[in-house]
Amino acid sequence: MLFRSSTVANQSPSSDLDIARSVPLKDIREIAAKYGIEESELTPHGRFMAKVPLSILDRLADRPNGKYVDVTAINPTPLGEGKTVTTIGLGLGLNHIGKKAVSTIRQPSMGPVFGIKGGAAGGGHSQVIPMEDFNLHLTGDTHAVGLANNLLAAWVDTSILMGNPCDIDPATVTWRRCLDVNDRTLRQVITGLGGSKNGVPRETGFDITSASEVMAILGLSRDAADLRKRLGSIIVANNHAGEPVTAEDLGAAGSMAVVLKDAIHPTFMQTLEGTGCFVHTGPFANIAHGNSSIVADRIALKLCDYVVTESGFGADMGAEKFFNIKCRVSGLKPDAAVVVATIRALKVHSGRFKVIPGKPLPEEMLKEDVSAIEERIGNLRRHIENVGKFGVPVVVALNRFPTDSDAEVAAVIELAKECGAFDAVVSDVHARGGEGGAALAEAVVRACEEVPAEFTTLYPDEMPIREKIQKVCTEIYRADGVDFKPAARKAMKKYEKLGLGHLPVCMAKTQYSFSDDPKKIGAPDNFRMTVRDVRLSAGAGFLYALTGDIMTMPGLGSKPALLTIDLDDQGLPQGLF
Repeated sequence: MLFRSSTVANQSPSSDLDIARSVPLKDIREIAAKYGIEESELTPHGRFMAKVPLSILDRLADRPNGKYVDVTAINPTPLGEGKTVTTIGLGLGLNHIGKKAVSTIRQPSMGPVFGIKGGAAGGGHSQVIPMEDFNLHLTGDTHAVGLANNLLAAWVDTSILMGNPCDIDPATVTWRRCLDVNDRTLRQVITGLGGSKNGVPRETGFDITSASEVMAILGLSRDAADLRKRLGSIIVANNHAGEPVTAEDLGAAGSMAVVLKDAIHPTFMQTLEGTGCFVHTGPFANIAHGNSSIVADRIALKLCDYVVTESGFGADMGAEKFFNIKCRVSGLKPDAAVVVATIRALKVHSGRFKVIPGKPLPEEMLKEDVSAIEERIGNLRRHIENVGKFGVPVVVALNRFPTDSDAEVAAVIELAKECGAFDAVVSDVHARGGEGGAALAEAVVRACEEVPAEFTTLYPDEMPIREKIQKVCTEIYRADGVDFKPAARKAMKKYEKLGLGHLPVCMAKTQYSFSDDPKKIGAPDNFRMTVRDVRLSAGAGFLYALTGDIMTMPGLGSKPALLTIDLDDQGLPQGLF
C-alpha cells in the first residue's frame, strides 16, 4: 500500500485530490484477485492500474452475465449533478450491501480537465484512484486514438500529393486532425501552405480527440477483429466520380489498428474503498454516443453480480444513445437505470435563477423553495418517462447538498415516484462513500429483481432514416416535428440509396435542453427541431444528425483550470479537482 500525501486520518481533507491522497493505494493485483481476474491476465501500468486483455472473455465465456445498470441524469446545468459520483458510488454501495459490483466509466478528455469542467474521477468519498493518473494520461489510450486519427489524416494529404492513386477530390475530404486540448484557433485552418512540397492547400480543421470517429469506433468494437474492420470502413473523402474513399482503400487501416492494439483493452483501476472500476474510451455524448466501451462492459458482466455503467449528459443524450446504439451493437440488455437529480439543478430548471460557473450561487436559490421544484419537476418527469419507453425500470438518485431542506427532499422523492420512478432515494455517496450509497443500491437491486426485463429499442433497424430521426425528436425530446434542411434531405436520400438506411441515428445537439436551443431549459413544449445535415460515421456504424450549433473543438475560457494546476515541491500535481 502507498500513501501519497501527509494528510492523516483525523484531518478533514478539503478537496477531492486531498481525499484521494488520504487513502492508501493497493496493488492492483490484489483488487483484481477479488474479482477473479488472474495475475497472468493483467498488463500492469505501474502498481496501481492495469490493462485487462480481451482474451479473458474466452475463459469466462460460460459464466452468466450479471445485472446491467445504466446511470444517467436530468439535463445538466453549470453546477453539475454528480452523475460520475453516483456511478462510482452505486458500485461502492452495491459492494457495501454484499454484492460483487464494478463501475465502468469513460476516461476524461484533458481538454475539459484543463478547461472549466475539471476531472471526471468522481468526487468526495466516491472516487477512482489514483485520480491524477485517471484525469491525465492514464494508460495512453487517448493518445493512441489521436495518433491513429492523425496518421490517417497525414496519409490522406500525402496520397493526394503523391500521385493520388485513389483519385480523391481534395474539396471533398472530411477527415480532420485532432488533439486532446481545447484550442478554438484550430477549428478552421488551411493546410498545405508554403509550396508544392508541403501538400495541396485546402481548408480543414481540428477536432478534440474525444470527437474523433476513431474514439467512437474503439468504444463500439466487440474485439480486435471488429476494430480492424471498422477502421477500414472509415470514409475520408469522395473520388472525382463521387464514390466514397475509405481508410481501407488508402491502405491505412492496418497501421491504425496496430497503433490501437493496446488501446482496445480496458484499464482496470480501484476506488477509494478498494473495489474495482473499468475505465475505457471517452466519446462525447453531444457529438458521438457518449458511453464507455462495449468490451469493458462485457468483461465486467462476466466477473460481477452488478455492473454500473454511465451515459454522458442527460437521459435525452447519453442514455438514449446507450439504448439505441450501444445496446443495439453489443446485444446486451440493461436491467435498470438510475436518473440522477439535484434540488439545485431542479431550481435552475425552474428558470427563476441565473447560475454562472465559478461564481457563488444566488442567495435566493439557497432558501427553501418547494414551489420552484414543483413547478419545474417536468424535466425530471420527462426523463423518467423517456427511460421507461425502453422497458427499463427507473430509480431516481437525489444527490443531497447541505442547503437542501427536508421539505424539498421529501417533495422530490414523492414527485419522482408519482412521475413513474420505481423508487427514489437520497444518495450520500459523496460524503459517506459506499455506506451513503446503500439505500440506492438496495433500491436498484429491488428494481432488477422485481421488474421483469422487457428492454426494447425505440425504433427497428429497417425504419427509414427520416422516421428514426423524427421518432427520437418527437418521443424523446417532445418536439412538435422536425424540419430538415436541403443538405439533410439530400444526405438521407444518398445513404438510403447506398443501403445504409439500417444504421441507427446519433443525434448531435446541445446537452442543456431537450430542444436544439440551450436556452430552453426545463421541459419545453411547442418547438420544432431543425436538422441541418445528416452525416455518416461508417466505421462507428451510425448516422449522425446535426442540430443547432455543435462544436467539435471546445475553447478555453478566460480563467481555465490550467491556471491553478501545478507541481508541488515533491513533484506531485496540485489543483486537480
